[in-house]
Amino acid sequence: MEKFLKIGELADRARCLPETIRYYERQGLLPPPGRSEKNYRLYDQTHADRLQFIRHCRSLDMTLGEIRVLLAVRDAPDVSCLEVNELLDGHIAHVAERIAEMSVLQEQLQKLRAACSTSKAAGHCGILQELAKGDDAPSAALDVHARLSN
Repeated sequence: MEKFLKIGELADRARCLPETIRYYERQGLLPPPGRSEKNYRLYDQTHADRLQFIRHCRSLDMTLGEIRVLLAVRDAPDVSCLEVNELLDGHIAHVAERIAEMSVLQEQLQKLRAACSTSKAAGHCGILQELAKGDDAPSAALDVHARLSN
């Protein structure tokens, strides 16, 4: 007899919140689970394995769209994995681009930090004065930081 897990048990096993599992279900990444007589969601090992796969992809900062593609190929074991290779190459390039942008951001922050090397009254703080200037052309790195935090 197959062992079924309730959503809380699956969440504990996957080290995530039950809402994360519900979200992946709504997004079509996890198939709908069976239901108990009391209408509890019942997950099997297939769900647990798929959730682990999704969580690993997310830990590598893959998008839900990328994960959808990977799952589609994974679900068709006889098809070529060329699409997987191309997807990962694209993801690697995207990560390299973000690293370069973050490096620019780091340089900007270091330059900003150098504007106030000693503790002074806030009215004379070089960092606050530089931030108040509000350059007309914010860098791409700052735009990326804003996207990452949203």
